Amino acid sequence: MDKPKVAFICIHNSCRSQVAEALGKHLAGDVFESYSAGTETKPHINQDAVRLMKQLHGIDMEKTQHSKTLSEIPPVDVVITMGCNVACPNLPNKHREDWGLEDPTGKDDEVFTAMIRGIETKIKDLSCRIRKRLV
Repeated sequence: MDKPKVAFICIHNSCRSQVAEALGKHLAGDVFESYSAGTETKPHINQDAVRLMKQLHGIDMEKTQHSKTLSEIPPVDVVITMGCNVACPNLPNKHREDWGLEDPTGKDDEVFTAMIRGIETKIKDLSCRIRKRLV
């Protein structure tokens, strides 16, 4: 059986969704495939997120990821929106949920670290639910 494909969606695909894609690959790559995308793109992944992901997880997102639009990812089974407080486009899927994460851009490292730890917890929970076929 193919692993389900999970898309982490945020407006600019430059911070929260990028962190979720990286942590999904790192923590749950054996359970699901991770993708991220946005309705718009930024030229670079948020540098605070890049720096802290290197420090906390040894992951260099700039080496394996880039900001991309929804049309650049394959059809997915699960859509996770990050909590952008805007209407997200409708992507065909079997399951959709919103993680309601506040954008840490422009805030201090403590806020970024809390966001990364929150995503880490949610990735582990999602992985567990997918293993049990609850999603």
